[in-house]
Amino acid sequence: MNSEYLIVSKTIVPDYYEKVIQVRELLRSGKVKEVSEAVKIIGISRSTYYKYKDHIFRTSEGDLGKKAVLSMMLAHEKGVLGRVLNSLSEYGANIITISQNPPIGNRASVIITMDITTLISDISSVISGLEKIDGVENPTLIDVE
Repeated sequence: MNSEYLIVSKTIVPDYYEKVIQVRELLRSGKVKEVSEAVKIIGISRSTYYKYKDHIFRTSEGDLGKKAVLSMMLAHEKGVLGRVLNSLSEYGANIITISQNPPIGNRASVIITMDITTLISDISSVISGLEKIDGVENPTLIDVE
């Protein structure tokens, strides 16, 4: 298996990994508005949060990874989004939502939420595949549930 992602028991990793997730959940729930407030409540530094926030995810209880959120920049050219969607479909992903901002500087940011239950490969392969598509920049995994 050649993947960037591992599933590891939280009992063997530093406690601040779990705290990073707790900060993100506080922010997502709206209980706090700012990162500085959330990290103070949870008890980690802002730098620890920012260092790990895009790299630590929680799996759903009982099911391993059903939804994933990807972010990317797309060239404002005919067919780029279609090629992205076709690629995701070929990997077995089912699109739930697409959010695309108006193009600025001939590029548009896109966020795609997808069901990955039937993925035929791992998520890092999906991201690698997206990187190879002309007009796609910086495909990034934002979250996994």
